[in-house]
Amino acid sequence: MKKFLQDSAYENSPAWLTIPQRLYFVVLVATMGSLAFGYDTGIISGALPYMGLPPSQGGLGLNPYTEGLVASSLIFGAAVGAFVTGYITDYYGRRVTLRFLSLIFVLGSIGTAVSPNTESMIIMRFVLGIAVGGGSSTVPIFIAEIAGAKRRAPLVSRNELMIVSGQLMAYVVSAVMSVVLNDAHIWRYMLALALIPGALLFLGTFFVPASPHWLVAEGRHKEAKKILEKLRETSLEVKHEIDEMLNHARETREGPPPRELLKQKWVIRLLIVGSAMGIVLQFTGVNAFMYYTPIILKTTGMGTSAAITATIGNGVVSVLATIAGIRIIGRYGRRKLLTIGLLVVIAMQITLGVVLMFVPSGLTQSYLALSCILIFLFFMQMCISPVYWVLMSELFPMKVRGVLTGAAVSFQWICNAIVAFAFPPLLAAAGNKTFFIFAAINVASLIMVLTMLPETRGKSLETIEKEMRERFGEQEHEQAADAV
Repeated sequence: MKKFLQDSAYENSPAWLTIPQRLYFVVLVATMGSLAFGYDTGIISGALPYMGLPPSQGGLGLNPYTEGLVASSLIFGAAVGAFVTGYITDYYGRRVTLRFLSLIFVLGSIGTAVSPNTESMIIMRFVLGIAVGGGSSTVPIFIAEIAGAKRRAPLVSRNELMIVSGQLMAYVVSAVMSVVLNDAHIWRYMLALALIPGALLFLGTFFVPASPHWLVAEGRHKEAKKILEKLRETSLEVKHEIDEMLNHARETREGPPPRELLKQKWVIRLLIVGSAMGIVLQFTGVNAFMYYTPIILKTTGMGTSAAITATIGNGVVSVLATIAGIRIIGRYGRRKLLTIGLLVVIAMQITLGVVLMFVPSGLTQSYLALSCILIFLFFMQMCISPVYWVLMSELFPMKVRGVLTGAAVSFQWICNAIVAFAFPPLLAAAGNKTFFIFAAINVASLIMVLTMLPETRGKSLETIEKEMRERFGEQEHEQAADAV
């Protein structure tokens, strides 16, 4: 057990890989958790129509209320997982945390696939959510600390690429199974496949190094340097990065302990900004589309199989958009990309509401509605989602990075759960006016981004921490000066 827990500092990836390939290998392993995250959140859109069938026909007899519970139970579990994992990852390290989460992925996947009733399904989706949430807070941190300043944004963005790839995989699996299989328990097969990326994540954690930032914070400087020598192009890069980490570690040791740091006003303000970004991300309504697109399209007259097949378009657009986002995220500021994304999201939500309210039901309405959803998703996945995960990896101070990232991501999952749970009843009560409500919320999100969010592009994690301390500590300094 001790050997299993030990967070070894040795680089175990294949020796013949070049330095960039080693980085990509580490990212590939880490993002197996993101692939599982994407599959688990995406597969529910294909499984829900079959789970809604009566038990005599192989389903669970779900109604709109229990549909919301099944969809959102994973999200509530993710909120718990992200929060708790924040403490674990700071104590045991990023890699060992991912190893434990991989086991929960496998357990949760098997549990949902064999659930005999709605109650057990909700419980096992909650357990699976713990792994999803833990991975969502740990993977971006691990990649950011492995990558270095110049590669951080595009490599962390691969986290989002694997999430949407997992969702695309889920949509394809759902569509293929709905056409090929004539089985009352088709949804069980859909859910069972989620254990594959979890198992790959478990195996992969034995072939990647520990985070050098975490090692330095733990006083294991030589091990951190040995890792960086295998992940950086030049000895000058290694020296500069190690020196910056050591200086930062010295400064933080002289500063307040973690518990005291968490009480400082600048840290609290920074956590508020990070948590507010969860509102920006989730109240776009993105997961209402990802989870419930088949249900939305069925209201326009599409059949169940056609509506499920149409969600493949969601996955394809999301993957293409994320690839585009990876290419541009290093060239443009975080605030600029968020602004562009939110403007298009608002426009598409208003347009979708108009289409569903005023265009007669039929093929034209179905195609127009799907077009609005796809344009929405393209700009969402290119400009907003990747930026969110990059910000979560870089905003918070090293000494409490895991805790604060876990707290902020946990709040994001709570926002996600609210949207997932509330969307079916809201759509039933407010009808197509629901999309205008989301548009209004996103106008407020845009104002928040323009007035509160700092720019972090192209800066080392240590520089970002120093600037955040200065920016969000200004009010404290002003108050102290006034008191004098």
